[in-house]
Amino acid sequence: MGHREAMGSGSDEGLVHAFAFDGLGGGAALGWDDVAGDIGPCWIHLDRTNDRADRWLERDAGLAPIVIEALLAEETRPRATSMPGGLLIILRGVNLNPGADPEDMISLRVWLEKDRLITLRRSPIMAVQDVRTRIIAGGGPKTPTLALIAIIRGLVTRAGSIIEEIDDSVSVAEEKLLSSAPAEMRRQLSDVRRVAIMLRRYLAPQRDTLSRLPVEHGAAWEQSDILLLREASDGMLRLVEDLDAARDRAAVLHEELSARLADTMNRNMYLLSIVASIFLPLGLLTGLFGINVGGMPWLESPLGFAYVTAGLFAIAAFQFWLLKKTGIL
Repeated sequence: MGHREAMGSGSDEGLVHAFAFDGLGGGAALGWDDVAGDIGPCWIHLDRTNDRADRWLERDAGLAPIVIEALLAEETRPRATSMPGGLLIILRGVNLNPGADPEDMISLRVWLEKDRLITLRRSPIMAVQDVRTRIIAGGGPKTPTLALIAIIRGLVTRAGSIIEEIDDSVSVAEEKLLSSAPAEMRRQLSDVRRVAIMLRRYLAPQRDTLSRLPVEHGAAWEQSDILLLREASDGMLRLVEDLDAARDRAAVLHEELSARLADTMNRNMYLLSIVASIFLPLGLLTGLFGINVGGMPWLESPLGFAYVTAGLFAIAAFQFWLLKKTGIL
């Protein structure tokens, strides 16, 4: 067969890369002409946005129509289903591509047979690229099953780094609760909660998917494979629990911040009410003395203004004393 050097992402019209495993941790890079025949244990990674990849799946991959339909479906959620001849798995990875939001998770479609692993993606997935790099270096997985497990563990690790950032953001918000501007903190906490909710939407079913993998594929798994899958499943379980904890902490902080803002507003309204209650009678008296009709006291006296001003101060002082005595102030 015609081997070539390992290919970069999307360099061969829909075939992102393909390897024939050598059983030692490395693999020979394959092209379209190679993957059409019997090549032994291999991994074929396709770009599902390319029509040639779709045609290969439909004509040359030898898959059942129901499998092809599931692999090419537009909307998916994480799941694992045993089908005739192999195992269909739908996974999600955090989007770590430049300029992308991690919560815009990328779907990875997987078909696993005894000697063949087929994966499809729309955008590059770092966990897949990591496994590819290891195979090129000669230190990668030795079988299609181990390649899948390595990808799953990579997805868990990458998701863990994002959840750690969320947890750190919540911790920083807790430290700054007393010093930061409330409006800014509310916005930051809202962003954290939004990201956590969107991540959990796919990570929670993915946790269930990973826990079911050993059951779905039955006797096809080696005992060592099952142990590695359980480790990856436990890692995803911890990530979801950490995500739930971070989300709950952010919600508690948001409620505490809202309560403090409400207390501040109530205190300000209370002070305004006190000021209004003091100045209301004073405003009444000044308005009364400003009607300019006959009979007003001290109208002709040069000390009239002083008398009125002193009276207003006396009334204000009496009101202040009364409010203190009654416990309102």
